[in-house]
Amino acid sequence: MVPIYVFGSSNTDMVIKARKLPGPGETIMGGSFLMNAGGKGANQAVAASRLGGKVTLVCKVGNDLFGKEAMEQFRKENIETGYVQVDEEHSSGVALINVDEQGENTIVVAPGSNGYLQREDVDLLFANVSPPGIVLVQLEIPIPTVEHVIKRSAEKGLKVILNPAPAPAHALPGSIYRNLYVITPNESEAELLTGIKITDLDSVNSAGKRLLMMGVKNVIITLGSKGAFLRSDKENQLIPTPHVTPTDTTAAGDCFNGSLAVAISESLPLDQAIDFAVKAASISTTRLGAQASLPTRHEVDSWNLPVV
Repeated sequence: MVPIYVFGSSNTDMVIKARKLPGPGETIMGGSFLMNAGGKGANQAVAASRLGGKVTLVCKVGNDLFGKEAMEQFRKENIETGYVQVDEEHSSGVALINVDEQGENTIVVAPGSNGYLQREDVDLLFANVSPPGIVLVQLEIPIPTVEHVIKRSAEKGLKVILNPAPAPAHALPGSIYRNLYVITPNESEAELLTGIKITDLDSVNSAGKRLLMMGVKNVIITLGSKGAFLRSDKENQLIPTPHVTPTDTTAAGDCFNGSLAVAISESLPLDQAIDFAVKAASISTTRLGAQASLPTRHEVDSWNLPVV
């Protein structure tokens, strides 16, 4: 099995379910409260491991209760933790999440130790890896570290999937794009990266083409309930998503990316890999929480809801 190396964040998510999301200056009464393990890196690592991937996680946690609980959870999920660093100076990351009745959410993250994952931390892994391998990375760790991960992965001959989330505040270095096997923005992230406003499939295709011109080998733009759009030199197609009634979309994107990494590690063609990933992500939206919502391989393989 081709190994999967996930570089990213680990957070503790504090979730309040409410009738609606509060506006500026507004206080509303919520309903249920949950505290779950989260963070894009950790979520994607757990998603991939539950679906049968051989996963190693590279992240940084604080020497606190949240960090200790995260480490215990990683081990329970059969994730290799030998490259998880413990930060003695900074607290573990925390995310505050509001979820409304339609399953939409707002999230504020205090990154803590995630903001201190440095090049020397990730180099510990690169000293011990060789191809083949899949690298999955997001943007909840410092951009210079992301750039270094992608550069070192290319030097090692590993396939890199970049999930450019959360949306970057500034343009990403051009060198990042040239070393990517796949980039997986959502609609708003694709707009920020390309400057093309997403309004329909034609504009989605144009944004995908722009990213190809920037050097990416394959572009997958996720479109929520509509599915995911694949754009490469040879392919240009929408892979639809099954119809579900969402409860919480918090970790759907992370589920999609972790699932995609597993499918690619199993050498599935990209269109089939996307079909697998949208199915897994759809299941995750029917459950509350981040890692708590992520499905197992049996659940995905046995799930046969019709597409929209």
